Parts: sequence; C-alpha cells; structure tokens
Amino acid sequence: MPFNAASSAAPPLDADRVLALAARSMFDVFAKSALGTLVIDRHHRIVWISEGYKRFLPALGQADQDIVGRRVEDVVPNTLMAHVVETGQPILIDLLTNSAGTFLVSRLPLRDEQGEVIGAFGMVLLDHPETTMQPLMAKFGRLQRELDTARAKLAAERRPKYTIGSFIGDSAPALAVKRQARRVAGTDSTVLLLGETGTGKEVLAQAIHAASPRSSSPFVGVNIAAVPETLLEAEFFGVAPGAYTGADRKGRDGKFKLAHNGTLFLDEIGDMPLALQAKLLRALQEQEIEALGSNRVEHIDVRVIAATSRDLAAMVAEGRFRADLYYRLNVLPIHLPPLRERIGDLEALAEILMEDIARRSGLPVRSLAPDALELLTRRTWPGNIRELRNTLEQAVLMHDERVLTARHFEGPEEVPRIESVAASATPSAAAATVQPGLRAHEAAQPGTSIRTLAEQVAEVEQRAIAQALAECRGNRTLAARQLGMPRSVLYERLQKWPDLGQLSP
Repeated sequence: MPFNAASSAAPPLDADRVLALAARSMFDVFAKSALGTLVIDRHHRIVWISEGYKRFLPALGQADQDIVGRRVEDVVPNTLMAHVVETGQPILIDLLTNSAGTFLVSRLPLRDEQGEVIGAFGMVLLDHPETTMQPLMAKFGRLQRELDTARAKLAAERRPKYTIGSFIGDSAPALAVKRQARRVAGTDSTVLLLGETGTGKEVLAQAIHAASPRSSSPFVGVNIAAVPETLLEAEFFGVAPGAYTGADRKGRDGKFKLAHNGTLFLDEIGDMPLALQAKLLRALQEQEIEALGSNRVEHIDVRVIAATSRDLAAMVAEGRFRADLYYRLNVLPIHLPPLRERIGDLEALAEILMEDIARRSGLPVRSLAPDALELLTRRTWPGNIRELRNTLEQAVLMHDERVLTARHFEGPEEVPRIESVAASATPSAAAATVQPGLRAHEAAQPGTSIRTLAEQVAEVEQRAIAQALAECRGNRTLAARQLGMPRSVLYERLQKWPDLGQLSP
C-alpha cells in the first residue's frame, strides 16, 4: 500500500504555536544550563528567579524570600538589565562584577505580540571567568586599558589650554577684549574674532570655550588655510564608509561631529572656498551635517567660533565671500587690537613668553633690562605677539646672559646708527647718553680719578631703586612699574644688593 503522507502526517502547527513552543523550549534550556537566571518586568521588578541564581544572593547581602517584586537594581549591583528594558537591545555577552564575584552574563529583551518590550531575561553563563577564560580576559583587559588611555589622551588634547586670564594685558584695549569674551562665553551664538595675524585669536577662542557651559565637552580647531581645498569637505563633514576608492572602510568623522556638544573653532575662515560656503552655512543654520558619500543627515550640537585676519566685509563686496554666511558668522564680533595699539602690555607679555620659552627649551628664565624694554616698545610689531615671541626666543637661544639688554635685540640696521652716535659724542655726552639720570656735578672732571662705567651705572641704579621703594612704601610691584623694569629684574637686583631697601633716597 503506497504511503499516504496526507493521511498519516499530523496536522501542521500554525506559525505562532511553533514560535511559542520554540521560545518555551529555549527558555527551559537556558534555565537548566545556565548557572542562574532571572526575569524582570517592564518596571524593572524581578518576577522570577532560578534556584541557581539564589545561591549568589548571600554574597550580595540579600535573602531569597524577599527578592520577587523588588527592582533588580536594588538587588544586583552594576546590572544592566534595566538598560535592556529601556533600549530593547540585547546584551549577548558581558562581564558583570560585584561583591558576589565576576560573571559572564547574557541579557535578552522580552516582547509581547505587538513587539513591545515587557521585560528582560538575564542569565549567568559562567562564574570566575578570570580563571576559566584567562586568555580572553587578559586580552579584554589589555584592550580596555588601551581604550582608556586613548580616551584620556584624546580628552586632554581637546581640553582648552587657555582661560580668559591667559589673554595677558591690563591696557584699556586688552581689558575691553576680556570683558567682551566673558559676555559672549555664556551664550551659544556664533563668535567672530577679527584681528591681524598673531594677535591671539586662538587663545581667546579657547578661553571663551573654557568659560562657557560647554567647557567639559571637546574644543576642536581647524585651520582652513592649512587644509588643501580638495580635502576640506571631508575634514569638516566626514567620510562615509567606502565613499571613494581608498576611503576607510569604517568611514571617518569630520570636525563637526568630533566637536558635538562642544565648540568648533574655524581659524582663517576668510580662506573658505566659495563652493563649500553654502554647505557650511547650512550646517550652522540647521545644525545638521551630511558626510561625504552618505545620504544620511546627522544632527549635531556645536557652538562655532570663527576667526580671520582678512576684511570679510570687503570680500563680500568683491563677491569672494557669501554675504549670508558673513551675516551668520558676524553675530558676536570681537576685534583683537594689534600689539602696537596696546604697547603698554608688552612688558607683561614678554615676561610670560620668556617663562614659556625657558620651560620649553630647558634654559634659565631670562629678564629684560630697561633699555631692552624701551627698544622693544619702539617697534611696530607687524607680526604682533607671534613676532614678539620669535624675537625673544631668538635672543634667549643666541645669548647666555641672564639679563637681556638692548644690544641683544639690535638688528643689523640699528647697529651703525648707535655706533655713529657714540663715535661722534664727546666723553661727557656719551656718559649722559648711557645714564641720563647723572647730575652734572657727578660727571667726571678733568684730572679726577674716573671709575668704571659699570660702577657708576650700578650706583645710579641703586639710588633709583631705593627712591622708588621709598616712594612706593616698599611695594615692589609698584616700584618696578614706576622704574619701568620687570618685577623679576627688580627682585634680582634686591638679591644682589640685600641692603638696598634700607637706603635713603
């Protein structure tokens, strides 16, 4: 008799029943094979716990009779069961460490017929994995340490290095800049820093970020002039995986995404190509970016600070910069004055710069003599603070003296002028040029014994310092300012002449 499949086979089960049986079978297998299992509802309350799991409870300081109905967070420290319920995402393999030990665990969300998460199922797959899975644990530990180190290094690199106090100077223009910086720091509006090259725009940008509510988030800077035009779009907006031949298979985040929740500093914004200005404008207005080669729009939360040494208004008039982008950037403009307009800050700037030069070079800290300071204040400084630093660094590296005088800063064009004055002057006139404070009756007379120039200068310097200290009632900072010398030089003189403060003026 031929086999009749239709007559002998059991009636087919419907798909829902098959799934229900599969789920129950899987649950039974997990419950029996796992070291411990528990189930929680959508409110994180424990609704079932296996006998195997109960053996871990004493080490957790819990009694098994009052576990059901309690929130899982209150029973199992460091658990992520609640996270699975809230996100609906499984955590297939994880390490859980608490007072009961270290465990290899798995967590799965539970859903109803409509697909809504109604709870979670957790399993302890293995205890003491540090011994039973030692190679894997060692590798995991090493990778975790490397990740922590990389994160710490990246956070340090993106942490602002400067505060508003780092913008040195107490001249009226410098104080005005610092007041404006403090005012705009509390807002999320775009800031535009305007000023010549070397005036400290990046220092101020980091200072504004450090004083803002975003200070704990990244500060990311990009110099537009330093990035090739063909790479700018990828630099700003990132690259999708496989966007072009040779692109990273994992893609690459752009500066906007790296600065999410923080501040993006766009230096030399005047060099932004016209073709990219429209995309930058959209990113600023909509706070949305689209990576190169991607069709997915991503939301970003970024505060933008832009800077330029160019005249953007003139560029707009010439059609080299978009007017709408200019208006979007020019919300809170701050003009940084050139050094020649705040020359009174030069001494304080020089002190800070020479301390930094000494720290970076490993050389002793140098100081400026009054004649060096007077010479430096006469210059126009077209390169501003950057040029001042270069000048000081060159003098520090080229000379060994602890106190730098005017001769250490005299360029080739200035030497003949000074030599010609000295050559044409009479002995008495030359002495007056070196030390104009000498009284006429103190000048050398014919036939008298002449002391060395160094001795005479030292005597006059001691008198001037003693007089300044007396007039300032011992306030050394005030005395140094009155004498026109750095505080460090005054302190050096007082160490050299310990009784100087007791001299009568």
